[in-house]
Amino acid sequence: MSKKLNIYFTAGIPKLEDTTEIMKIIQDSGAQMMEIGMPYSDPVADGPVIQKAHELALNNGMSIEKLFSQLKSVKDEINIPVILMGYINPVLSFGFEEFCKNCSEAGVTGLIIPDLPPIEFEKNYQKILEKYNLNFTFLVTPETSDNRINYLDNLSSGFLYAVSSSSTTGNENKAVNNEDYLQKLSEINLKNPLFIGFGIKDKNDFNAVTAKSDGGIIGTAFVNILLEEEDWKTKSQDFIHSIID
Repeated sequence: MSKKLNIYFTAGIPKLEDTTEIMKIIQDSGAQMMEIGMPYSDPVADGPVIQKAHELALNNGMSIEKLFSQLKSVKDEINIPVILMGYINPVLSFGFEEFCKNCSEAGVTGLIIPDLPPIEFEKNYQKILEKYNLNFTFLVTPETSDNRINYLDNLSSGFLYAVSSSSTTGNENKAVNNEDYLQKLSEINLKNPLFIGFGIKDKNDFNAVTAKSDGGIIGTAFVNILLEEEDWKTKSQDFIHSIID
C-alpha cells in the first residue's frame, strides 16, 4: 500500500501497562506509523472520546516518566516511526531538553505539540530537536493561508499534519467533506509528505483523503475501540486490517 496509515492512541489505556501491547498490535497489523498521546488534564483540542482517554490514563497513573520507561522496554521491537503527541506544559515541566534526550533514547522519531507557537519553536526549541535528531510536525487547518502553510511546512520535518476541519478530534465532519481544501493542499508544492487527520473513521474515508495526500491519521475511531470493547486486542487488529486490506 503506497498510502500510509498513521494510528493514534493515548498512552495508558485501557490499563496502565497496555501501551506496549497496543504499539505491537499497530505495527503487526500493518500500519506504517503511530502517534502516542501523552495524557494531559486539559486536552482542549480533543473531542469527548480522547478527553475520556486522557482522564482514564491519568487515573491509571500514566506520566511522561512512565511512558518513557514503557517505550524503552520495546525500543528494539518497534520498527515503524513512533511520534509523541501532546501539549507543551507537561513537556516544559519535564524539561524540554531532557524530554528530547529521553525521546532519542526511547526510539521516538518525532513530536507533535499543537500548542507550541512556531515563533517559540524557532527561537527556543528547533536546535534542541535537531541535536537529538527528532522531527517536529506542525498542523494546518482550512483557515490557514497559503503563505502560512508554506511557512509551517518549511519548519516541519517528517510530515505536515493537515487537520480536515477546524474543530476538535472525533468531530462528525467527515474529512472528505472539505473537497476544496484537500484539493488546494494537494496542489501546493510541499517539502514534507502530507498527512490528513480528524474525521477519518473507515476505509472509505481513508481512501478519499489519501487520494489527495500521502497518508491518513486515525485517532478517535481507534481509541474508541480501546475504551469500549472488552476484546479490544482482536477488535483493534480487525479495525486496522479493515482500513488497509
